[in-house]
Amino acid sequence: MLLPLPRALRRIAGIAMLAALSVSQPAAAAHRVIVFVWDGMRPDAVSAEDTPNLLALARRGSWFDDNHATYPTFTMANASSFATGAFPGPIGFYGNRFWSPGGSGKDAKGQAVDLRNPVYTEDYAVLRSLDGHDGHALLELPTLFDAAHKAGLTTAVVGKSGPAFLQDYRLANDGSQGVLLDENTALPLRFAKELQQAGFPLPARAANTYGEGELSLREDNGSPTEQGKLQTLKDGVSSDATVAVDTPPTAANAWLMKVYLEQILPRHRPDLSVVWLRNPDTTEHLYGVGSPEFHLALQAQDALLGALEAKLKALGMDRDTNLIVVSDHAHSNVAGARELFPLRQINDGRVAGVDNAWGYSVSGGVRLADQLTRAGFTAFDGFGCIYAPVMSGLRRDGSPLMPTRYDDDGSLCGKPGPYTTPGYKVPDPLPRGALVIAPNGGTEYLYQPEHDAAVVRRAVRWLQSRDYVGAIFVAGRYGKIPGTLPAENVHLEHATRGPDIIISYAWDADAVVQGFRGTEYSSQTNERGTHGSFSPIDVHNTLLAAGPDFRTEFRDTLPSGNVDVAPTVAALLDLPLARAQGRVLHEALNGTLARPLDAFQVTSAQWRPAQAATGLSVQRIDGSSLPASEYSFVVQLKRLQTEGTTYTYFDFARPERH
Repeated sequence: MLLPLPRALRRIAGIAMLAALSVSQPAAAAHRVIVFVWDGMRPDAVSAEDTPNLLALARRGSWFDDNHATYPTFTMANASSFATGAFPGPIGFYGNRFWSPGGSGKDAKGQAVDLRNPVYTEDYAVLRSLDGHDGHALLELPTLFDAAHKAGLTTAVVGKSGPAFLQDYRLANDGSQGVLLDENTALPLRFAKELQQAGFPLPARAANTYGEGELSLREDNGSPTEQGKLQTLKDGVSSDATVAVDTPPTAANAWLMKVYLEQILPRHRPDLSVVWLRNPDTTEHLYGVGSPEFHLALQAQDALLGALEAKLKALGMDRDTNLIVVSDHAHSNVAGARELFPLRQINDGRVAGVDNAWGYSVSGGVRLADQLTRAGFTAFDGFGCIYAPVMSGLRRDGSPLMPTRYDDDGSLCGKPGPYTTPGYKVPDPLPRGALVIAPNGGTEYLYQPEHDAAVVRRAVRWLQSRDYVGAIFVAGRYGKIPGTLPAENVHLEHATRGPDIIISYAWDADAVVQGFRGTEYSSQTNERGTHGSFSPIDVHNTLLAAGPDFRTEFRDTLPSGNVDVAPTVAALLDLPLARAQGRVLHEALNGTLARPLDAFQVTSAQWRPAQAATGLSVQRIDGSSLPASEYSFVVQLKRLQTEGTTYTYFDFARPERH
């Protein structure tokens, strides 16, 4: 399935695509590569109004019309694909949040991490704590940055804590070949001191990275990577998506890019860089796709791209630099079924009347641990009480799906206050037969510690009877369960680290909120936007590239994926990347790496469970019943074959109820 090309980019479609490419050009010296990750960037958000620099880059370079994020469409899952060119199962890494009990460690704040609960991995210190704690490396496959260091190349990583750090998490302490700056740390120590000597402040928690006395922050250091304040409704927790103020990540992103442009790029001149910034993703989560803040986030991010291009030109590096702009995933609005929960206006900090034409969502959050507990299961998700008075659902008559309750003395929630669902922290000891859920937005991981097949089958059947659940995958140890597919089919099988059950929440690719298609159910929070699901909106993300090694004015209609970025970069830098599962994007390259389009054959296919689940009593999120009694789902995919190898790209997975 091809998503429509952004309106401003349709002009590229008229460019003739050559059936054969010249391969007679002599091999040139390797050019540097900068990978600029726009976290959560949707391809249909590219426009002359919000992203003129990105649009111009796409016009003069190569635009990948059918690019695919790795499923699950999480930031950290895709970060591991960028790092290795492979998928979560073979890598053995399941971020953003997964359950890995045992061991100990600290987070970037210097506080102990409780690994009894599912752990959130967008934190360099947490990643360090997880590395080797079960006797294995954090990533079980070689990385692009490892290969670059072994080849003697210089590297730099800058940006968002977690995904940026993951690219070079084995960075040598002497910093002989690489530097790393994220929102919480600067590595190695001599680089942190270099920044101080150059007059730059450091991330406020950077000293926690080092031993006592190794690094001291100046008194006027401040907190350059601190996120801005969220603007909320009168309830104090739901975002006010109408305020149109500067977005929370904007100042921090600008500072990170400033350090890269003014210190790292001219002084270190890295052969390989990854710059990973939060916008538009964080803004989309907080305020929703299409909100006024969303457009401000795009404009701020595009200005940073313009600054990067201007700096490369000023340094005389523009002609020998390949610039790849990619997103880890796209993004959807959180919303339930429109007929149950119509969109509403926001007026003076409060939810107002129904407005399905141009309103905001007031539904879509699912607290699965709470739902399972109500159904008689023993379930935990690692969170305490949650207060989500709006996004848990406001019915057509304005009544809340999850009424607000109050913990008057703090005995339930840890402190007095309102809540809509109680806490489900993982207890010690964990009762037998329990389910541990790692909430991840559009996809959930479920673990059954004893791998009790009866518990898993009962949980699967219950999940199949909820209309807000989409596709369901199970670990190979459980064999064929009706209405499921093996996790291995979508590269998510791992003997020891893999979840027992993986579910994508249901989505609606045609529902429109604030002018953008795509809604889905999501883990219960107060966020208006999310990703992670097997929706075609989340899966189809942004990829474009320009530079001496990429074709100009080229629209690539072949399927591609985030898993292909690292192999392509490795080929450009003449690096080995052992066990990568992606391909080199030869069709978009110049010179000896180029391949003609007739070297690729693409076919479409669908997968379904061998047997549907039947005899179900299906319920909606509001408790009402559906006449459906049979559940299955379909995975839509493409296969690309070239030089005797077949590569698979997943377009979406959609439930089928009859």
